[in-house]
Amino acid sequence: MRVDIYRRTEPKGLFSYLAVPEGKRIPEEAINTDWQPEAQRVEVDEAADALPLYPIESPLAQIVAKGYAITALKDQAD
Repeated sequence: MRVDIYRRTEPKGLFSYLAVPEGKRIPEEAINTDWQPEAQRVEVDEAADALPLYPIESPLAQIVAKGYAITALKDQAD
């Protein structure tokens, strides 16, 4: 599966990442923040537990469950 990646700035210079299936819009429940395009057509290994360049755990499971995958809040801790 290929996804498009978006990024938003968090406090303390950190970033959150959002992955949506290639060519799809960001779902309404996630659109209320300022996501900036980061990468397009990123290939996701279906057996992967995470995206290698972005701190998104279980990307395919998240996409199946809610239509997108996002960085977990715990990954934003110091």
